[in-house]
Amino acid sequence: MTAGSRLRKIRTVTRIRVALWVSALFFVLMPPLHWWHPEGNNHYTVYLNEIKVGVVEQPQRAETLYREVRRAFDAAQKGISFVDMPVFRYEGEEVLFGTVDGEETLRANMLSAIQAAKTEDIDKAYSIKVGGTMVSVSGAEQATEVLQEALGAYDTEGKYAVTLVRDTGRELNVLVPEVKNTEESVAEEVLLKAAGASAVTENREGWDFSGTGTGFSSFTYGITDMHFSEKVEVVEAYLPGEKLVDVQTAKDRLTGLQEQQQIYKVVSGDTLSGISLKVGLPLDAIVALNSELENENSIIRVDQELLITVPEPELSVVWTETARDDRIFDLPTEYVYNDAWYTDKSVTLQQPSAGYHETVAQITRKNDAEISREVLYEEVGVTAVAKVVEIGTKVPPSYIKPLSGGRISSGFGRRNAPTAGATTSHKGVDIATPLGTSVWASCGGTVSFAGWGGAYGNVIFIDHSDGRQTRYAHLSKIYVSVGQKVNQGQVIAASGSTGRSTGPHLHFELRIGGTPVDPRKYVNLN
Repeated sequence: MTAGSRLRKIRTVTRIRVALWVSALFFVLMPPLHWWHPEGNNHYTVYLNEIKVGVVEQPQRAETLYREVRRAFDAAQKGISFVDMPVFRYEGEEVLFGTVDGEETLRANMLSAIQAAKTEDIDKAYSIKVGGTMVSVSGAEQATEVLQEALGAYDTEGKYAVTLVRDTGRELNVLVPEVKNTEESVAEEVLLKAAGASAVTENREGWDFSGTGTGFSSFTYGITDMHFSEKVEVVEAYLPGEKLVDVQTAKDRLTGLQEQQQIYKVVSGDTLSGISLKVGLPLDAIVALNSELENENSIIRVDQELLITVPEPELSVVWTETARDDRIFDLPTEYVYNDAWYTDKSVTLQQPSAGYHETVAQITRKNDAEISREVLYEEVGVTAVAKVVEIGTKVPPSYIKPLSGGRISSGFGRRNAPTAGATTSHKGVDIATPLGTSVWASCGGTVSFAGWGGAYGNVIFIDHSDGRQTRYAHLSKIYVSVGQKVNQGQVIAASGSTGRSTGPHLHFELRIGGTPVDPRKYVNLN
């Protein structure tokens, strides 16, 4: 073989080797190439919610990868995320050979599509329910802190603690607060560990009760019990983040003072102004809350219920303490009831005198308001004397206008004489009215005079059970006689202009103890 032939052979072999090396390098470094026999669509571009996520050989592979990515996404969330339902769309084509995306590329693109489809996040929450009020915080620790805040306002030494325990009687995840004395819990645990439960609860033979005589030093002072006055529940739930509040906001809503409506029952000696001072509510506000009160001077009765508002928190604490107290005190007024007297008559039989004592009392309060007090021990320094008052029980009679309509033409007291011979000191009230208007008894009683009365003309006197007397003058007709019993509102006469009169009218007169008084102070003549 000539030198030229050998050179050509070497070149040919070298070219073949280079071609093989380049081909191998191409298949290693370039994306995978897939060969198909053309038999319909065999190359799919995948869209998830109209977002392109990659190219696959089979649509089923894309959906399997999606489920894996979605599970990983959900596991990474602190709460629960709502994501729109996935909508897959495939664009298929028939190719002889082509490239597909790897799993990492598909996973990354699908995760981006899922995040774009996320509509709302909800987090685990703890909702504190007190009556009709509910606030939600992010954790059980935060809920406990809010409830502990309510106790801390009164438990200044921090002896009581709130623990949330599961309510086993409920199907839902509901927690309820338990309030315990931490010092007692520790002491009880030490005793149980040292002697065993049976020794503590059963074996009492070695106990020494000597030296426990009653006295101020024999009591242990301080708070003995605490609990919430309302039913409190802490419910585990999942809520949108905007529904949650921070701890301070939750404290303010539950322990801050709010105007709460309550019923106040009137007791003996109460006045509207006194009640206003007692409950700390303006007098005009009490009148506005109670429709039966016309104004600040309205009459109230014992046991009447009045609606009031007082500042109280939504979450109230009932707490009991044993406390030593010394004070000056008054005994409640004692009443002696006299069935022969009217209720507007009273006489003080004994003046009061204040007493002084020192006590040990078990006091129960709702927030700052005392609701009960039990005296456990007392030493009296000065004995108190109660005020004793005798009061009547009979309801005094009432008085009404003695006719319908009319107008007052002359009032009570000094006046110019309306006609010659008439008095300038008017002892009653003149009510102008047409001749013959029916006149009725202003109050029930007994007719003591009925007939001609000089300047009165035809006149009727009626004596009443409270010692008062009414007079009806210038009548045209009289329908009753002396000694006759009449009822309130009973027609007794017809109006006229007899006697010294300037025209048809009724002269109405009221006498107390025989002395004329202005009827308008006792009777509504409007």
